[in-house]
Amino acid sequence: QVQLVESGGGLVQAGGSLRLSCAASGRDFSINFMAWHRQAPGRQRELVAQITHGGVTTYADSVKGRFSISRDNTKKTLYMEMNNLKPEDTAVYYCNFAISSRFYAGSRNYWGQGTQVTVSS
Repeated sequence: QVQLVESGGGLVQAGGSLRLSCAASGRDFSINFMAWHRQAPGRQRELVAQITHGGVTTYADSVKGRFSISRDNTKKTLYMEMNNLKPEDTAVYYCNFAISSRFYAGSRNYWGQGTQVTVSS
């Protein structure tokens, strides 16, 4: 069984920065792509950024130039540096890993528990 544990959320003023982390633990698995999603109150969950195993990144237009996603394959950890934060970035942020394992065929999606990011104006 794979578990994802997130950290790094919090309260910050507009223009400030936060760094999110998401670490995977378990046995006998490999990680394919990794991504960050977010969900604001009353809104659908949306993809913020994603990164392939080889390091190719894509971003939502709303965060381009402000957020930076990265991964450490050795530590099985995903990061997201968030700069110049805006009140509209306020949401619960979730990490999402696509994971392969010898215990099952194909790839499965795993989600972190979510971490609250609140940006005050």
